[in-house]
Amino acid sequence: MEETKRVIALGFFDGVHIGHGELLKRTKQRAAELHAMPSVLSFDVHPDTLVFGKEVPLINSAIGREEIIRRCYGIDNVVFIHFNRRVMQMDWRDFLEDLIRDLEICHIVVGHDFCFGYRGQGTAARLREYCAEHGLGCDVIPPVMLDGQIVSSTHIRELIAAGEIEEANRWLGHPHTLADTVHSGYHLGRKLGTPTINMFFPHGVIVPRHGVYASKVYLENGESYIAVTNVGVRPTVSQDDRVSVESHLLDYSGNLYGRQARVEFYAFLRDETKFSDYAALSQQIHKDAETARAFFAAKEA
Repeated sequence: MEETKRVIALGFFDGVHIGHGELLKRTKQRAAELHAMPSVLSFDVHPDTLVFGKEVPLINSAIGREEIIRRCYGIDNVVFIHFNRRVMQMDWRDFLEDLIRDLEICHIVVGHDFCFGYRGQGTAARLREYCAEHGLGCDVIPPVMLDGQIVSSTHIRELIAAGEIEEANRWLGHPHTLADTVHSGYHLGRKLGTPTINMFFPHGVIVPRHGVYASKVYLENGESYIAVTNVGVRPTVSQDDRVSVESHLLDYSGNLYGRQARVEFYAFLRDETKFSDYAALSQQIHKDAETARAFFAAKEA
């Protein structure tokens, strides 16, 4: 069987923001030039979790990152390595040699601040030198700036946590998303005339500011619907502290339990509120729906 050469982008790619996008676009460009497969290599666990002993709240799960890379940048070959102590303590040259051999790499693309191997000794500059010595291509992508600031996942996490979704989306280059299986809930929305689908953020993924968002929900068959999405603990109907994501799809009728769906967040509408009764909650959901319609009508005008 013919061996497949790969042009590979290396990085964690949390959020897959516009800075990452430059790496991914260059990877596709080089792959086309070299008649190779465009690929991405990432880690399932953020390196800082082990290196610094602190959990990093992520913008997306590993599955979420892979989905965005495929959908937004057209790269289907996404490889994940489990980041453990063995990987953390590997000499950077050994790490590279293993990758190049196992994945048939002919060209590598990284960001200016990329580092790997024991104590981060494998820098972008050393990678470039190594590739030159071993007959491999290498691109090091310079910082991508927006509003005079380097685009970073850290800044985007702060925006999402604050509910500044429109601004976060500008830095991401695409709407912030959650993909999950639709879970069975309280079925209260159906009784109120505003049926909802229930989803959850994966463990370790940052939860946006609690409140209601103008959103769109995409179904497995490609259909999309304007929606209003509540992120929070549903204080009117539940004493449970678990954060849920409830979306009321406008103009949709049907049962989606057990199906896959993707919520795209577009704008923060209001804080989560505890209402005096279900009637007041239902009335507010209808108001939110009209606000969401108006938001998207203005956006598309």
